[in-house]
Amino acid sequence: MKWEKIDNDWALPVKSWCADCEEGAVKQAANLARHPALYHHVALMPDAHQGYGMPIGGVVAAANAVIPAAVGVDIGCGMIAAETDIPAERFAEMSLRRAFQERLKERIPVGEGVSHKTAQNWEGFEEYTANNGMRSDLWPTKLDRMNLGTLGGGNHFIELQKTTLLRDPGSAAEGGRHESKVWLMIHSGSRNLGKRIEEHYHRIASRLCTRFRVPLADPDLAFLPIEEKDGHDYFTDMLFALRYAKENRRRMMEAMKETLLEFAPEANFPRTVDIHHNYAACEEHFGKKVFVHRKGATSAKLDEIGVIPGSMGTASYIVRGLGNPESFMSCSHGAGRRMSRVAASTTLTVEECDKAMDGIVCERWHKYRGFGKAKGRLDLSEAPQAYKDIEDVIASERDLVEPLVRLVPLASLKG
Repeated sequence: MKWEKIDNDWALPVKSWCADCEEGAVKQAANLARHPALYHHVALMPDAHQGYGMPIGGVVAAANAVIPAAVGVDIGCGMIAAETDIPAERFAEMSLRRAFQERLKERIPVGEGVSHKTAQNWEGFEEYTANNGMRSDLWPTKLDRMNLGTLGGGNHFIELQKTTLLRDPGSAAEGGRHESKVWLMIHSGSRNLGKRIEEHYHRIASRLCTRFRVPLADPDLAFLPIEEKDGHDYFTDMLFALRYAKENRRRMMEAMKETLLEFAPEANFPRTVDIHHNYAACEEHFGKKVFVHRKGATSAKLDEIGVIPGSMGTASYIVRGLGNPESFMSCSHGAGRRMSRVAASTTLTVEECDKAMDGIVCERWHKYRGFGKAKGRLDLSEAPQAYKDIEDVIASERDLVEPLVRLVPLASLKG
């Protein structure tokens, strides 16, 4: 499903798969449509909502430029999902799922600002400095070494899941008789490393665009020419953050597999899928080499396997990309927020949020850590009601992806 908006004041059209796009995200899309470095059109995925400078769930192509805010601060944030051959009935008992989750917490540090107590070894650190030197004292640091293999906070999660029949019996691989199997899924990224990289280069881009009086509809969309040193350095450091994020997820998934083997020693893992959804990549679209920025969006090239998670307590999907050029061969990265964190924590009730999590092992609700109207309340910002309906999101992008496997949570661990 797609609608297209073309305004005489906009240099580029905006193509959207978002059935109900909030006003702030539409305004940000309009700002992107006027951006001097962007090419062809702006694409909004069905989970799009307002972000910093650019909507989360947005995809743009830049000609010979990179825009730090169009990647975002959590560079390399993404999904890893592992299929197992263990029947879901093995984890039918809530007590067993709780034991699994408690054992997992012993292996993986979880939460904002929580890391390993000691630095972790990884050859990627040494390779980075050997190839690039130490251009800045921002990275890699001891904190990055301690954060490797940790979840972080916010909307990052670890879930024990089971397969269910797809809602559409005409779709792939889940039709007919179904034996539910266990899957493992993790959502996390580059932790503090990506944030420092984005903020560092955004400051440089802002100074550069101000100096040369570049006409930007939003100063948060400052960019760096890729042929200049700062643009090249940003792209190099972003690629390093992607590699770091992937290693971060890999280590957690290994810990998760080891934990599952304690409960089901005969387990095998037929396939593992790992994808980013905050990054830029040099690709060819509409006959031109461009730097595609996917912020809260996933690559969905033809036959590419991806992961689209739902919100806490709702279904997630393994999908196959259809290679639709109109979305720059992209799709949504999740369900997408429909309520801000403050709005969710001040308007939702604990009773309705608890009800939405019936039958799922989770740690319920912590105190809100921010300020403003939600201070002193419970943080309900990750409750299912704070997000769009994942079934509607998937239905809106059936020309972008084909659902292959539908997964529902058995246990959900949030940061």
